[in-house]
Amino acid sequence: MKSIHSADFKIGLLGGGQLGRMMLQKAYDYNLFIAVLDPTREAPCHQLANEFIVGNFKDYDTVYNFGLSKDVITIEFEDVNSDALADLEAKGIKVFPQPKALKIIQDKGLQKEFFTKIGVPTSPYFIVKDKVEMAQKATQFPFFQKLRTSGYDGYGVQKINSKADISDAMEGPSMCELAVPMDKELSVIVARNESGEVKNFPVVELEFNPEANMVEYLFSPANISESIEKQAQELARKIIIELDMVGLLAVEFFLSTSGELLVNEIAPRPHNSGHQSIEGNYTSQFDQHIRSILNLPLGDTAATKPSVMVNLLGEKGFEGPAIYEGVNEAMAMKGVNIHLYGKATTKSFRKMGHVTIVAESLQEAKTIAKKVKETIKIKA
Repeated sequence: MKSIHSADFKIGLLGGGQLGRMMLQKAYDYNLFIAVLDPTREAPCHQLANEFIVGNFKDYDTVYNFGLSKDVITIEFEDVNSDALADLEAKGIKVFPQPKALKIIQDKGLQKEFFTKIGVPTSPYFIVKDKVEMAQKATQFPFFQKLRTSGYDGYGVQKINSKADISDAMEGPSMCELAVPMDKELSVIVARNESGEVKNFPVVELEFNPEANMVEYLFSPANISESIEKQAQELARKIIIELDMVGLLAVEFFLSTSGELLVNEIAPRPHNSGHQSIEGNYTSQFDQHIRSILNLPLGDTAATKPSVMVNLLGEKGFEGPAIYEGVNEAMAMKGVNIHLYGKATTKSFRKMGHVTIVAESLQEAKTIAKKVKETIKIKA
């Protein structure tokens, strides 16, 4: 039997972005061999991977041939060729998350139907194949149109405020969900290994950039009641168990103004809502992902101290080779941990890095986070 700590045991990673980069940084601690497949030669993982293959992770043959020599295959991005992964799994290669679960998660319509099937609360929705059907089915406004596949980080999402807006809706099969009066957006990261061990991270609270529709700040712990914390934890566990999924799952929630907790969507991989765990929890989400796919004991997910994560986004109106301003000044601030993603070029709202602030109180961490946000600017 191969040792996972030898170069003979090969892990294949589809996607070479910042999530993969942070996964690789932790993998070095365990002496793991990871090969990465990504279409971009200068992807954030290219300098860290034991083996870096330039190729399209959406192409069947590319994914299948990449996976044949691997012992375990995982992802850092769900928009990959799941048919190739299913055929690799059929050949006895371990694929986590499993293709059956991945196919559900890749399609926002199937996701919603899955939530309904297992009795998980979610916002009212309807599914359409095009704008004509949308006009026929839309009776309540506003709602959010989400393309069923290939949407991420605010892309593939559009708010429809009235019947008149439908003519400007995105083309393509979509899941449309009614806008819910919202108090907070929350997230729980949950992990499960092959032995069936399940562990949750504490609930975190997300604050979004309204223009980019991407996370701007993350607060740990979330400012919620014990009952909401417990409910969110139970729902996250239920979803990963019902999916029969091995790996890491991010479960995003809406907390409505009436106090109702609704599942928004899920992602079967490390997630932006878990970045603070590198410094803010005993076990990071990247460590936990590795542990889960290799059937290792899952780590302690408790928070070490209150923390705030700040996403570093490319400044609006700048595009080209990245210029980082204020990094040295931010490094001098108490409790600041800076993570840059190795992206050579920037553009408006591109994720270029993040900063985690760990402090004795959440309020102290928030105060420092605001200073960091004002100090670090990424321009071109």
